[in-house]
Amino acid sequence: MASSALIGILITFLVIILVLYLVQRLPIEARMRQIVQIIVIIIGIISLLKFLAVF
Repeated sequence: MASSALIGILITFLVIILVLYLVQRLPIEARMRQIVQIIVIIIGIISLLKFLAVF
């Protein structure tokens, strides 16, 4: 059980990093890029908290 939660957290973390990298590569304005990064980070934190059974 603990190893499956750990794997899920690791995969979620890697997906967050990948999405943030891809957002950096987008040809959009810096302000819009920053907003998208904040949204991705918030969604990632909520997803990680679900794995930790906070929600």
